[in-house]
Amino acid sequence: MTGIDRTRIQAYSKLELLAKQVVEGFITGLHKSPFHGFSVEFAEHRLYNTGESTRHLDWKLLAKTDKLFVKRYEEETNLRCRIVVDVSSSMLFPEKTKKEQQNKLEFSIYAAAAMVELLRRQRDAYGLSTFSDKIEFHSEAKSSASHQRLVFNELEKLLDAELSQKTTSAVDSLHHISEMIHKRSLVIIFSDMFDNSDREDDLINALQHLKHNKHEVILFHVVDKSKELDFEFENRPYRFVDMETGEEVKLNPNEVKEKYIAEVKSREKELRLKCGQYGIDYVAADIGKDFNQVLLPFLVKRKKMN
Repeated sequence: MTGIDRTRIQAYSKLELLAKQVVEGFITGLHKSPFHGFSVEFAEHRLYNTGESTRHLDWKLLAKTDKLFVKRYEEETNLRCRIVVDVSSSMLFPEKTKKEQQNKLEFSIYAAAAMVELLRRQRDAYGLSTFSDKIEFHSEAKSSASHQRLVFNELEKLLDAELSQKTTSAVDSLHHISEMIHKRSLVIIFSDMFDNSDREDDLINALQHLKHNKHEVILFHVVDKSKELDFEFENRPYRFVDMETGEEVKLNPNEVKEKYIAEVKSREKELRLKCGQYGIDYVAADIGKDFNQVLLPFLVKRKKMN
């Protein structure tokens, strides 16, 4: 995480502090980048519409600007957003050997927290859902301060949770989530898209279910690029363990590297193409990079939905 003192974050144990730092750094970076003209102003007011009640007019702002603005309150939302996080054991890869390392689940939690901070600043409603082989948690979509505390608390609990050998059923879980969201929303999914069943082809159908129910969908395909995609291991024997089932296999990575990379690239290409066919935004999210790769596509999508 560029520019963030992780030891300070760990000392405070405050996910909210990290989220604010990530968002502030992101916005500062936008102003210095080719996206400097991109709107990242989070107005606390909106222009007054002729004929509506003057009850919530901001008279002080009128005196300063000679324009009529209405104060915006927490129940006023522009967008409903559903953040979905895969909490199965495969998301615990890679096993941490250093404090500054992060696994796929930690990356997803930090990214989701930063996204909540962006949504809060824009007075958008948001809900959180987590899944493994079942729905683990599902909240309503709200924009209040108490709801933000609830969501951050749930995300923080995940950082300390024991998730060993927790299998995935992304297909069933995404279908269930589709039926649990009753109002049109932007659905943001953080997952490595491993399904521990024989129905991997049905993953796209589960994503399509969300589109069928009139939701917009962004899939952040969370990966450790160096290990999972590029298979960068030393030329020596390894013992590979399935983090969900405990199944083990011993081999020298160089013996399978070429075939492995070809298979993984083929799977990723197929997933990307299928998402494109059904109007699902596919974003490869590498845990070795910063959170701009997540926040910028989200902000672009939100702007299109205005």
